[in-house]
Amino acid sequence: MKLNIILAGVGGQGILTIAAILDTAALASNLNIKQSEVHGMSQRGGAVESHVRISDKEIYSDLIPKGKADMIISVEPMELLRYLPFLKKDGLLVTDSNPFLNITNYPELEELYAEIQSYPNSILIDANKIAKDLGNSKATNIVLLGAASSQLPLSDESVQQAITTLFTRKGERIVAKNLEAFKKGKEIAVNLISK
Repeated sequence: MKLNIILAGVGGQGILTIAAILDTAALASNLNIKQSEVHGMSQRGGAVESHVRISDKEIYSDLIPKGKADMIISVEPMELLRYLPFLKKDGLLVTDSNPFLNITNYPELEELYAEIQSYPNSILIDANKIAKDLGNSKATNIVLLGAASSQLPLSDESVQQAITTLFTRKGERIVAKNLEAFKKGKEIAVNLISK
């Protein structure tokens, strides 16, 4: 078993939090993991990517070659497109529909959505609205992780335990809100896939 995941977005959207959750859950499941990350020019607003590789065998490189990513999870729809060359033929795309407008010539949203949905395995959801409706606008990334979770080689219990571990220092309310965001993202993705 091996899974190659690219996480994408801009600084401040929680890309590295998703990576930390995956790392923690994989280690708790006695799986091997390698991770690399690239930060943009600024902490907030610059491009951020992380390569996460999970396997039951030894992993020799932390970078995912082009055409070998099983999944791309993006918290920003245009950032998702940047990494399409890495996606394998039947790979899964999961992204929030909300743009982070940090450039003047941002593409038309309809064109952007059409490009994403042209891939047979794509989940395009308004994760930001879902997170806000749950009372935690910062949990957009966790909603997306939930949406991708059915394709992960990790049990929901291990991912939820990792979320609990990583957010405990922020208090029980934040832990509960993030667990709720994860479950809601999974529920929405299951409904989309079953249609």
